[in-house]
Amino acid sequence: MLLPRSPARFAARSWLPALWPLLAVLACAVYWLVMDGQLRHDRQLAERDAMREIRSYAEAYEQYLTRSVSQMEQVAVQLKHAWEQPGQLDLAALRREGMFIDAAFVEVAIVDPDGRVVSSIPRRGRAVLAQGDPALRYHRQNNSSALRIGAVPGDTAERQRQIRMTLRLESPDNEFAGIVSLVIAADYLTAFYNERVLGRDGAIALVADNGGLRLERQGGGGRGTLFAMAPPLAGSEGGVQLAGMHFTDDAPRLLAWHRSPVYPVTAVAAKTTVDALASSGEGAAAVRRTWAVISAGMLLASLALAAATRRHQRRRAAEEEVRLAYRTATENAKDGFYMAQAVRDTTGAVVDFVVVDCNERGASFYGGGRDDLIGRRISFLEREHGGPMLEAYHAAMQAGIYEDERQMPAGRRMQITWGRRRIVRVGNGLAITLQDISERKAYESELLYLANYDTLTGLPGRPWVSRFVPHAIEEAAQRDGTLALLLVDLDGFKHVNETHGHGAGDDLLKQAALRLGGLLRPQDIVARLGGDEFVVVIAPGGSDEELATIGGRVAAALSRPYDLGTARYAISASIGISCYPRDGEDAATLLKHGDIALAAAKREHGGRYRFFDPELYIAATARAQLRHSLQGALAARQFELYYQPRVDLATGRLCSMEALLRWRHPELGMVPPAKFIPIAEESGLICAIGQFVIEEACQQMALWRAAGLAVVPVSINVSAHQFGHGGVHAHLAMHLARHHLAGAMLEVEITESAMFAEGVDVHGELAALRELGVRLHVDDFGTGYSSLAQLQRLNMDVLKIDRAFTSELTVSPEGRVLFQAIVSMAKALNMKIVAEGVETAGQLAALIALGCDEGQGYLFAAPLPARQAGGLLSRPQLMSVLEAVGEVAL
Repeated sequence: MLLPRSPARFAARSWLPALWPLLAVLACAVYWLVMDGQLRHDRQLAERDAMREIRSYAEAYEQYLTRSVSQMEQVAVQLKHAWEQPGQLDLAALRREGMFIDAAFVEVAIVDPDGRVVSSIPRRGRAVLAQGDPALRYHRQNNSSALRIGAVPGDTAERQRQIRMTLRLESPDNEFAGIVSLVIAADYLTAFYNERVLGRDGAIALVADNGGLRLERQGGGGRGTLFAMAPPLAGSEGGVQLAGMHFTDDAPRLLAWHRSPVYPVTAVAAKTTVDALASSGEGAAAVRRTWAVISAGMLLASLALAAATRRHQRRRAAEEEVRLAYRTATENAKDGFYMAQAVRDTTGAVVDFVVVDCNERGASFYGGGRDDLIGRRISFLEREHGGPMLEAYHAAMQAGIYEDERQMPAGRRMQITWGRRRIVRVGNGLAITLQDISERKAYESELLYLANYDTLTGLPGRPWVSRFVPHAIEEAAQRDGTLALLLVDLDGFKHVNETHGHGAGDDLLKQAALRLGGLLRPQDIVARLGGDEFVVVIAPGGSDEELATIGGRVAAALSRPYDLGTARYAISASIGISCYPRDGEDAATLLKHGDIALAAAKREHGGRYRFFDPELYIAATARAQLRHSLQGALAARQFELYYQPRVDLATGRLCSMEALLRWRHPELGMVPPAKFIPIAEESGLICAIGQFVIEEACQQMALWRAAGLAVVPVSINVSAHQFGHGGVHAHLAMHLARHHLAGAMLEVEITESAMFAEGVDVHGELAALRELGVRLHVDDFGTGYSSLAQLQRLNMDVLKIDRAFTSELTVSPEGRVLFQAIVSMAKALNMKIVAEGVETAGQLAALIALGCDEGQGYLFAAPLPARQAGGLLSRPQLMSVLEAVGEVAL
């Protein structure tokens, strides 16, 4: 084994990576110094060439000015000669003959010695020049015949727009006789400006020797003067570079001038330093950019070379450390490591592999040590320990990598049950990692069991059923057979949990599971769907008679008493049966139809079985639609109250009305309460609906009272669910107070089942209602399971006898006797009697004879909407008792 190189040996060369960036920086610095000197020299040459060009332009401009002024002087001389000839000089006539039509002539005038304008274009009339006029004063005092160039009097703009050229006129005796005055537009003398030469920000100017005149023209059409101070024009010609302070835009410029050898004016040309040196600057910038990129590249390359050198040094050092650390790391690892070399035949094909190295952990997996494993061929290990090995090694050799998880052969020397294998090709060999995943696989197996089986009963759970039933259906379809599902629900299981505790409930479920398993054939399956619901899969299914027999046996077995510790408890079971293919061809449909049949069995008070019937599905669908519509019915104000009168049988007068809830569905029309009240109770909407009834009844009584009607008490029905949620008396009190109604104006009707519902403090609610002054009615008496003791304890005010007893009054003597017994009992308890369902005069006569207090039924009036019910309050005498009894006697 090679010894690692000394760390000091590598540390001695730690400066080597830094050498490359240092050399690159030095090379860049040297070049930048040389390049900067060259660029400065190039700039000086560019400045010299630019100055030469601008001076040439100023000289050309001066020649242009000299020619232009000379032409104007010739015009002035011609006018002078014409004026000095005998006769009158008419400028307008000259203009008509073609003179002075050029736009350069702003004004042409002949002025006499006193300053009067003799003739002018355009015509001035008899205008007189000021005695202080500079040109008039100059020519009066100087007998020079030279052309004078000056500013136009009154031109006070920042930059003069016109120029005035004047010539002395003399009389025949050489005395001062006036002046010829030509006012020329400045543009005529500055049109020489060429933007391609001077740039957009350049300028030309005409400057008089006395400094009193300066005409300018700037690139870009600028207005106002460009010069912040008078330009330094020393000598007849020259050029200078001026700083930005000399100009109003603070831009430095190259300035050149050339004095006219003929006239007292100087031509000036200016160009910004930026424009003059633009091409030179662009070239210098391009050179700098190019070498900046080259320098950056050199630096990056040197840094990359330094990093590569550093990595190479570290890799060399790490390789030495790895050689020492590898054995320690592999020996202390939990995984097995192996190196296998390919064994080839004479043709070069791989025929086997031999283990050339491994760690102790890897050798222990095969039940031995490193010495036992190294040198062994894989084909030998495959025969000794079993399982496919060579196939996986060949696959890794071809693809470069191979991974799998495999269960190790049982009954061999292998020390692990599951292993995760990773094989990677390395040159002519393979590197193999074997990880012991036995614990993870055991955990996954446990999770799989928990996910598919119920831990309480040991039966398969809902996830298992969801996978099994589709396979069972597929098998039944292949053999053209049948299959049946029995959905079983334990009636009253919730009560066991609540009264005996969850421990007793769990015990009951385990006993029920054992009973179900003992009833079925070996091929049938029992599973727990959750809670107290089971499913039985009958495969193959039988006839309806056979399934009915099984259903009966299941119901009977689950209805036998259960031993729950020290107590015995009996419950029943409801069963819903669905069959493949009659009731559905997939698992979801069969389970859904089984649930529908189960719900029908439970509605029949449980303890029985029901087959799925399409009519049940239709009813369930309609019920679901009705439940959905009921959700928004209250918000849409689809509910309304009808009122049915109660009549005092002794006087025939209206004594009270019962508020009856009606649902006006937008599509189904009027839905009977018998259809939607149970759904409202199941869905929990009954409380909100009950609050609506209380609020609506109180509001209606207040409206009747405001209309001046003699309001009678109104009774409302309160369900057991409302009492279960509590707060009925508080809601009544709130609306009675809101509408200023006495408690006696509201009566509460409760059924016998609501009076004796489990877990509800009915006694407390009734006592609170009685304190409000509300009268209490027992509704539909005789259909429940009330007792005389309960009625006496609850202290009810009114007993309403169900219509079933009223209808028997005139049919059989037994019916009359039973009704008489109920009346006697109520009288003994000091309760008033109301007979429901009074529909015939014979029933009315019998009720009067038996001493019944009040009657309610279609004989008096059907339930009426509020508007029609209000009409009854205006005529409360609903019948004549003597006439009614007399009609029966006749």
